[in-house]
Formats: sequence, structure tokens, C-alpha cells
Amino acid sequence: MRARIAAAVAVLLGVGGCTTDKAAPANVAPSFAPGAEGAGDPYFPAYGNGGYDVAGYDLELKYDPGPGRLEGTATITATATQDLSSFHLDLVKLTVSSVTVGGRPATSRADGNELIVTPAAGIVRGAAFTAVIAYAGVPGPLENEALGVGGWLRTDDGGFALGQPESASTWFPVNDHPSDKATFSLAMTVPDGVEAISNGVPGAREQAGGWTTWRWTESKPMASYLATVVIGQYRVRSSTHAGKPMVIAIPESLPADGPAARSLARTGEVADYLETLFGPYPFDAYGGVVLDDGRVGYALETQSRPVYGNVFFSSREDLTVVAHELAHQWYGDSVALERWQDIWLNEGFATYAEWLWEEHQGERTTQEAFDAAYRGFDWRTPTGDPGHEQLFGDAVYQRGAMTVHALRKAVGDQVFFGLLKSWPADHRDGNATTEDFVAAAERAAGKDLTDLFRNWLEDSTQPPAPG
Repeated sequence: MRARIAAAVAVLLGVGGCTTDKAAPANVAPSFAPGAEGAGDPYFPAYGNGGYDVAGYDLELKYDPGPGRLEGTATITATATQDLSSFHLDLVKLTVSSVTVGGRPATSRADGNELIVTPAAGIVRGAAFTAVIAYAGVPGPLENEALGVGGWLRTDDGGFALGQPESASTWFPVNDHPSDKATFSLAMTVPDGVEAISNGVPGAREQAGGWTTWRWTESKPMASYLATVVIGQYRVRSSTHAGKPMVIAIPESLPADGPAARSLARTGEVADYLETLFGPYPFDAYGGVVLDDGRVGYALETQSRPVYGNVFFSSREDLTVVAHELAHQWYGDSVALERWQDIWLNEGFATYAEWLWEEHQGERTTQEAFDAAYRGFDWRTPTGDPGHEQLFGDAVYQRGAMTVHALRKAVGDQVFFGLLKSWPADHRDGNATTEDFVAAAERAAGKDLTDLFRNWLEDSTQPPAPG
């Protein structure tokens, strides 16, 4: 994100004895216990959940902009990572009417922003299961200490779901932490004449009885906060780029040929340049969406289709923000965070991509961009552990990019640009930590880089400028 200011049907094993390919040893009885109500992230301990790993979300939803009502079902495929007696999902301000697990009725109850599901029988560790959850209500936003208002925001002509570090739980039941990536498909039914744009590859639209169903599929694993849907009056331009769908949506309230439209029209050009730096584009679709909404003063790297607040395009084209969000498709989306404190791995590299794009366009060089950031910088916040209150601060973005530049100077361009490609290739569709990156950089450089990363990621004093 760039902020301004930036297979299977369930196999269940009860104590009484179903069979499964991954059943507990015959002489060991399962010890069923509830899954954890958080993923254990030091910054946001209550985010996400434990005890299972989601493989995919399949949403069949209907949204009526008039009353702002959302209803439908979520089908969640997952695998138990412990012997589960019950498990938690994150769900905010929406009411569940029924749950099945493995085709059998399950019980559920809401506890704040948690939905606690108890299946008819315990689920053995290693067993796949499918939960189908019917729910409805008027979704709303979440106040987050890191970014402010996020989640589902209602508009005069529809609404949208957007936000980091959380947002998905405001419109579907989810394991809302980036460590549990999953595939995603959405069928969103809205009134005829209203558009519904989401992640991934578009499917065939269906019309019936005054309603239109828009279908979207993201087949590559995705962190939950990268899921989005934008509903309202939009000019949707569909084309192809490099043989893949390109979908760009501009609000009808903005000029069809204005700065926002002109900026997003160059998405393919920017993505092609970034491929020369980071390797093959990691997803099956391209595009972008602009929001004409004063509540959104940022852009977010929603997978395959970034969403941009119009604040970036209010007076001119801005391709640096496009470069930033597209760089995230490799750094942040394809290779996602394992924990939130390592967000510099997302934002430092995306900010550095801005600098590289500027140089590519014949503007300032990366060294000039580094020098401008280095002068007078406040070094008190460590980039590698900024604290949740500074999750989107300069230590993450600007010092993060300076760390990338310092690494480049320390290892040389040949090693550096090789690493820019090998890192997203080696961790494609997965998660990683700062320790993983440091180890990869040291392998690529063939030398110890402890001092460099300590100076740039951990210290609260000015690191020496790289030679």
C-alpha cells in the first residue's frame, strides 16, 4: 500500500470412528481442542485464528445498495492443523443463519468480531473439511489503530471493501491474517446497471429478474486483506495484456479521459517494466480501480487489481503510485507477510520501485532519491520492528527503500538485480519473514550482511551512507 500523509468435501472423524487417509494412529485417541482465537501475531494478537489452514473461499453474495444489505453464503475449504473440537472465524457486524461442516449441521455463536463454529464431530489433524456459512446483514467499517477506517464503506450508489491490515472480516467469514493465504472466488449479485469489480479473472455475467451477477476468480493464494469488491457506477474497460485479462474501472463521476483514466491506462506499460526487474508477472489478470471517495486517501495493492484513491490523480497523472502498487504484486502479494512487523519487505521494495521507475522515465536517479530521503531523516523508529502505530510510517516506506538501496550498494548491481528476481521466484505464492530475506541476500552475495541489516533495520541512529 502507498499512503498519502500513504479436494474435497470434508472428512470428519468423531470419537466414535470415521475413517480418513490421515487418521490418528490406531493406538492414539485424538485429543480434540478448540482452535486459537488469534493467529498469534505480536502486533495484532487477535487477528486471524489458529487450528486450521484455509485453501479457498468461494462466496455467493447479493448486495442491495438501497438498504445496504448483504446476504449469501461462504464456502470455506480448509485443513485442520490440530485435532479440532471447534474453530474460530473473523466476522464483523453480520449475522449467521446456518453453518454446515462436512455437510452436517454445525452450531455457531458470535463473540464480538469472532464466529465460533462447533462441528457435529471433531476434526482430526490433517483432515480436509468444508464449512458452508449462510449470513446476512448491513456491513460496516472497522476502526483500526494503524490506518483508521477500513473494511466495508457504504456509498450513495453501492459500497466497497478495502483496508489494511484488516478488512475482509467485514464482508465474509475469514481467517483474517496474511499468514493464511487462500484462493478466492466471488459471485456478487447487484441491481442491473450497477457494476461489481473484484480480484482476479472475470467470468461470465448473468442477468435475471433485474439483477446482474458478476463473477471473479483469483486462483493464486491471496492474503485476506488483499480481497476487495467495489460496487457502484463505473466505466469498466476490459481488454487483454500479455494474453491476460486487463480490467480497469473508473467512476462515472470522474472524466472518462481525465488523469485517473490516463494513469491506469498505462498499467500494462508499468507492469512490463517491473517484469524486467522482478521476473514474470505473478498473477492471471491485470488492472486497477479508482475510488472517488474522500475517505480513501491511499492506494492498496489488492491482488491483481489495485485500488487507488483519486487523491493521487486529482490534478495530474501519477505513475509513481501505479508503479508502487504494481510492484506489490511481487513484493507483498505473491510473496506475502508472515507477520506484520516485517511490512518493510512490502513497502520498502515498492517504494524503491517508485525510485527505479522515476529513473527509467529520465527523472531523478535512485541515488538522488536516496540522498533526498537520507537528509534530515528521523532515525528513531526501527524499520524492522516499527510497532503497530508506525506500520505505515516513514521508517517502513522511506527507510525501507533506503535499506534496499544500501543493500544494492553493498552487494553490487549484478547480485542485487539477480536477488530482485530470485526472491519472488523462490517464495512465489507463499509467505516470508525478514530473517528469510536476510538469509537469501547473504546467499546471493556470498558474504555476511549482519552489520548492514542491523544498521538499517534495527538501530535508532543514522546508518553510515553507503559508498
